[in-house]
Amino acid sequence: MRIGIDARLYGTKHSGIGRYTAEVIKNLESQDQANKYFIFLAKDNFDDYQPKNPNFKKVSADFKVYGIFEQLLYPFLLYKYNLDLAYFTHFNAPILYGRKMIITIHDLIISHYPSSRATTLSPLAYKLKLTAYNVLIQLISRRAQKIITVSKYSKNDIIKFLKVPAEKISVIYEGVDLPQADAAGRASILEELGIKGDYLMYVGTAYPHKNLEKLIEAFKLLAVDFQDLNLVLVGRNNFFYERLKKYAVDNCSEAILKKIIFTGYQSDDNVACLYQRAKLYVFPSLIEGFGLPPLEAQTFGLPVISSDKSSLPEILGDSALYFDPENTSDMAEKIRMALSNLVLRQQLAESGYQNVKKYSWTKTAEEILSNFL
Repeated sequence: MRIGIDARLYGTKHSGIGRYTAEVIKNLESQDQANKYFIFLAKDNFDDYQPKNPNFKKVSADFKVYGIFEQLLYPFLLYKYNLDLAYFTHFNAPILYGRKMIITIHDLIISHYPSSRATTLSPLAYKLKLTAYNVLIQLISRRAQKIITVSKYSKNDIIKFLKVPAEKISVIYEGVDLPQADAAGRASILEELGIKGDYLMYVGTAYPHKNLEKLIEAFKLLAVDFQDLNLVLVGRNNFFYERLKKYAVDNCSEAILKKIIFTGYQSDDNVACLYQRAKLYVFPSLIEGFGLPPLEAQTFGLPVISSDKSSLPEILGDSALYFDPENTSDMAEKIRMALSNLVLRQQLAESGYQNVKKYSWTKTAEEILSNFL
């Protein structure tokens, strides 16, 4: 078969979908020696991917994601390669491409929270974008021969919002990387970031559904009794993190502000080091299609305190202590419970180790490949 993979969102600079795309391609390279692959990359990530399997070839496809040329010109490039199958690791496939395709829909967060707070666009521009999104995802979900999604929760959402038949949807869980051996070598990162003493940790974006304002409010309650405790928020600095910083400045005392550390973007090794030295990982999200960061925390033996919403109980099972993310007092109380109970933290760490064994990128790629054939 001649298989094309849309990898314009390849790499960690494109957040969770970028990591997903990179891991799937890497594992397909090691598993499939029979089929020929064409990996379509954008200009900004073309050099980031270097094929290790001779059956994998890079192709320049510098069409802006969600842009007009993605819809009008990209199909002609795909046709040029006479593909038996095109696989899109996101839903943004060109409507005009008429040959066999499979797409991954990770979540329908926008369908749940179509809020202008989740964009930097003007209200009118955002309304137009939202309309285009709804039209595109409806059409593409019907055009695709199969839809892959990352949790039963997301599958139910796709059935509900997009009216897709259940038999057309395959649930294939994401994987999780094991700790890097040299992670301990970056212990100096704590000093560089000014982190002293114990800290709660969050890794990810600051989009509104991540619910980080509530986490800050819960931290304010905890800081009364745990005066040496810090809150470390790891994520690429952008409009949404700047807005969160302003929220912290407007709502926290100077003493509390000194304990809230915004690290900005950090390398994988630095993040691994931060995971290893944290007291707890807290995930207050209102909605997730899968929820990879708490699993990554569990690979480092970090106890996880998590929101009880959406896919998170499905993915974390009994390996986390749950709270209602819309209830600040409940969030603070569950964190307090774990901070005060060493036995509980040890139990959460051990159950976390067992939980992550269920998730493997090798298995993810195997199941995706079975959908190709």
